[in-house]
Amino acid sequence: MTEKTRTQPTLRPETLSAQGLGHIAEPYRDIVEPIHLATTYVRDRNGELVGGRLYARDANPAYDQPEALLARLENGWEALLLPSGMAAAQALLQLLKPGERLVVPRSMYWALRSWVRHYTAHLGITLVEYDNASLDSLKAALAGETTRLLWIETPANPTWDVTDIAAASALGHSVGARVVVDSTVATPVLSRPLELGADFVMHSATKYLNGHSDVIAGAVVAREDSEDWQAIRRHRNQGGAILGGFEAWLLLRGMRTLFPRVRTASRSAQAIAEWLDAHPQVIEVRYPGLPGDPNHAVAARQMEGGFGGMLSIRVQGGHAGARRFAGALQLFREATSLGSVESLVEHRAPVEGPGTLCPDDLLRLSIGIEAVEDLIADLAQALDSPHHPPEEYDES
Repeated sequence: MTEKTRTQPTLRPETLSAQGLGHIAEPYRDIVEPIHLATTYVRDRNGELVGGRLYARDANPAYDQPEALLARLENGWEALLLPSGMAAAQALLQLLKPGERLVVPRSMYWALRSWVRHYTAHLGITLVEYDNASLDSLKAALAGETTRLLWIETPANPTWDVTDIAAASALGHSVGARVVVDSTVATPVLSRPLELGADFVMHSATKYLNGHSDVIAGAVVAREDSEDWQAIRRHRNQGGAILGGFEAWLLLRGMRTLFPRVRTASRSAQAIAEWLDAHPQVIEVRYPGLPGDPNHAVAARQMEGGFGGMLSIRVQGGHAGARRFAGALQLFREATSLGSVESLVEHRAPVEGPGTLCPDDLLRLSIGIEAVEDLIADLAQALDSPHHPPEEYDES
């Protein structure tokens, strides 16, 4: 550690993120972290690993900076990168053994919900569900019984229900549970679950952490070292659930703009939610930033600086009305995913298929960083248009 580093004042997370923790690579002192693609590392004549690396499966230098930055932003002990959000979730869920209990919310990422139901049934794990925003429902789900894992997703996809992390963590810990929070939508810009009592926080880093629709990645952060954390580390090592060096480099690139992206998207989402809430063609707007949203008070207490870039709406005309609206949008792209610089729309019920909990008129909006005036204008013309527009947006 240099003298300059020792005397440096405590930096705000925005600065740490923008500078990627300020690491300068030797010998060329690159302002941008170099890409590390080597899979193995040479020993010296005595057989010593002088570079400190054995094999890139879980020791790629490309992981060092993004993992350290994410751990710092979440105020955690350590972070691990994985090849997808699903891989990050499964790294946590593999802690479960047959006969143990897992408690999950009813509203959660659809692909994970489907996988969890199959996984727990196959292994003989007791699965109990609770209503995301109801502590009474969570108490009933825990039922005073020893529980291995309590899963929280907040805000929850695609209804954006908000769970009180501090209160839910206390309830989970009272029955011996490890508490996991999927904070993909909030990001450490808006909420830090580990500071509110959670044991682990996970992200689909594909979404806001990367923010450019060009990386599939996941991440897990631990509040402290533990046997469970070491088991997760072994799972990544021995199971081979690793991220490529180039993808890790892209992820760090994306995280350097995390704060301005999330804050811009949150401001725009707030303005759009308020505008939609007053539109006669819109039946319902789900966004925790609206004062009338049933989750607003909890969200205001545990989210700082905004309520995220995700909202869902229900429009007049049922399934057909939702399809007509999605098809009429010109600036919003109809695509699966969220959390990037471009705005997206998705008609969720048909995508999720049989067993979906979504109303058939629900549309999920991911707000990007475009001019909010342009986004509102696109929504306005789509709500007023009875016909489908041309396939491509005319940028002339």
